[in-house]
Amino acid sequence: MTTTPLIPVILCGGTGTRLWPLSRASYPKQYWPLSGDGDATLLQQTQQRLNGLDSLAAPLLICNEDHRFIVAEQMRQIGVEPNAILLEPIGRNTAPAVTVAALQATANGDDPLLLVLAADHLIRDAGQFRQAIEAGRKPAEEGRLVTFGIVPTAPETGYGYIEASEAFSLEGHAHVPIKRFVEKPDQATAEQFLATGRFTWNSGMFLFRASAMLAELERLVPEVVSCCRAALEQDMADLEFHRLEREAFAKCPNVAIDVAVMEKTELGSVLPLDAGWSDVGSWSALWETSEQRDAKGNVLQGHVIAEGSHDCYLRSEHRLVVGLGVQNLVVVETDDAVLIADRSKAQEIKTVVKRLEAEGSPEGKAHRKIYRPWGHYTGVTEGTRWQVKRITVKPGASLSLQMHHHRAEHWVVVKGTALVERDGAEQLVGENQSTYIPMGCKHRLSNPGRIPVELIEVQSGEYLGEDDIVRFQDRYGRSELSISAS
Repeated sequence: MTTTPLIPVILCGGTGTRLWPLSRASYPKQYWPLSGDGDATLLQQTQQRLNGLDSLAAPLLICNEDHRFIVAEQMRQIGVEPNAILLEPIGRNTAPAVTVAALQATANGDDPLLLVLAADHLIRDAGQFRQAIEAGRKPAEEGRLVTFGIVPTAPETGYGYIEASEAFSLEGHAHVPIKRFVEKPDQATAEQFLATGRFTWNSGMFLFRASAMLAELERLVPEVVSCCRAALEQDMADLEFHRLEREAFAKCPNVAIDVAVMEKTELGSVLPLDAGWSDVGSWSALWETSEQRDAKGNVLQGHVIAEGSHDCYLRSEHRLVVGLGVQNLVVVETDDAVLIADRSKAQEIKTVVKRLEAEGSPEGKAHRKIYRPWGHYTGVTEGTRWQVKRITVKPGASLSLQMHHHRAEHWVVVKGTALVERDGAEQLVGENQSTYIPMGCKHRLSNPGRIPVELIEVQSGEYLGEDDIVRFQDRYGRSELSISAS
């Protein structure tokens, strides 16, 4: 008998502010390698741990349109061609995301199984996870809406809980009908939950037939379905992306799939999962789940030296970090910020991020290194009426044909060979050569070679904001006026 195709639906939203200063709105935690097991990011690990599942189909990814090129590039790096990448013009929680995924998956008359996963979870035992998924296939094919409940390791108060209708057993991965969902409890209540043998943590991972979920969505939240159907029917093709129509999607209720369906349906089942799961919700959680701790309990990432220190998480992205005689600290260094926190206070970083955002500080939302479809650029230094950037252009990539009203630019190529177009004239600029882009000049930078082009850009002028850009041609479908650089 042919097994029903299984399509992973990977939800890539969220900003992960509790992992600031590494995770920020411009480059959230799901796009960083955080587990210490190699260079694979959390998003890439989410896809890779599914390898070996029967009838596994190409994934369907849903992300913020600002992150579309990051998602596409990270899938390309691991050799995965997505079923589709759907772009949300505005965040509307998980019920609309699941709805557009189900509508997309059934558009051609198919009715696959959908495995809904968050892109920012850590699961240590991928084998156990795959076994749980295989165990959930049969009830999902029969119309059950299966959720994976994490077997509690402690009476945590930071997670929601799922109560099963009876005590569950880990042997055989048997699913149990859901009795109720419970919001984050206090300590005493959480301890009572664990004593019953019926409660698991709510992971937000689901397995179901697309048609079964759509039927319940139509019955319980028809407005979500109608708005999502309109947004999908009016979507715009943008390279390999599907851009949901903004006005229709904005009308969609902002509601989680748990609240919209799982708390109300009679088709819900919970399947217990004991596979070393973590939602990587804080730096202290990363320390707790790390398998890289040294003999003194330290997790050391990057260029770090620890002497006489214990039970610390020390991470360097650029400069040397030295921990000398310290304990129970989180220290995270990036190119423009350094976090020093007691591990027990790591959950409170969100308040710092809110303060930075309220003050308009760029460190609250973006790194100095900004990723673009053609490569990336890094702000090096700046002064009054001038600034310096380091720009890297991928082989075969090209910036838009553009013009600036208020600034001129000097480019010095330090690696590779660039093709520079200025007011219709083209020239090759090699290493240790430079060119000048006067104010008002229509220009474009391309990389015709097989290695990345690296150059230093010096901007000068009365206004250096990234919105001083008029695009005439752009292979990436970006509009004429944009806050995106080049």
